[in-house]
Amino acid sequence: MLSGQIPHAHYLWLVLASCIAGIMNAMAGGGSFISFPAMLGMGIPPVQANATNTVALWPGQIASLAHLWGDVRRRLLPVVGLTSLLGGVAGAEVLLHTRQETFLRLIPWLILGGTLIFGVSGPVSKWLRSRGRQHQGERPIPPIPLMLALFPVCFYIGYFGAGGGFLVMTILALFGMEEMHQLNAMKVVAASASNFVAIVTFIVTGSIVWHDCLLSMVFAAAGGYIGARFAKRMNGDLLRGIVVVTGLCIAGAFFWKQAHA
Repeated sequence: MLSGQIPHAHYLWLVLASCIAGIMNAMAGGGSFISFPAMLGMGIPPVQANATNTVALWPGQIASLAHLWGDVRRRLLPVVGLTSLLGGVAGAEVLLHTRQETFLRLIPWLILGGTLIFGVSGPVSKWLRSRGRQHQGERPIPPIPLMLALFPVCFYIGYFGAGGGFLVMTILALFGMEEMHQLNAMKVVAASASNFVAIVTFIVTGSIVWHDCLLSMVFAAAGGYIGARFAKRMNGDLLRGIVVVTGLCIAGAFFWKQAHA
């Protein structure tokens, strides 16, 4: 109805949603819960909308990685990097071979799952921080078991991604990584690498709607800049709560739409 009342309202919504997504990702995360439905609202088929959204938000991950590079655990880079590349490209390939109707049916479940993962990440992150204060020093992490544990998570990041970064942090913590800044940095390494090969796959197969992607990318970057400036002034628990409520509402809307289709 809005698009019938306001010329090009769908473009206005994509601009606003992209900016909000950039702010959310810089301050708390979960920006895809807003930007992905906006891509669907542009009339882009579900699989291509997910691919386009991944490309549009990826530069923000690179900016975060540059900021966090000093906290990256260098010894784990080959293992985490290789696993992320393999898992990301596998997830992207499966996405591109998923029927549009099938992926449309999966969307509310993927958003709901990502929202729940994001919701529990706050309490678990606090537990990880308290656990890290009780131990000192770095524990050696066996590479093969770590690869086997990380691969399905990186596959999920290449396929859809929402909440995947937190799963990376959880697995690394279970393997003995206890310093919170290292966990956050390695999370960004895994997510950006998984999404990079997914993006290459999407580009090679012509799955990106570029005019919408570039528009979203510009305003997501602007939102990221704004969010980064105000991130430390906002209450993290309040932001996380807003993201969770938003995700649940969007998942509910998709479930309702499917039930009444």
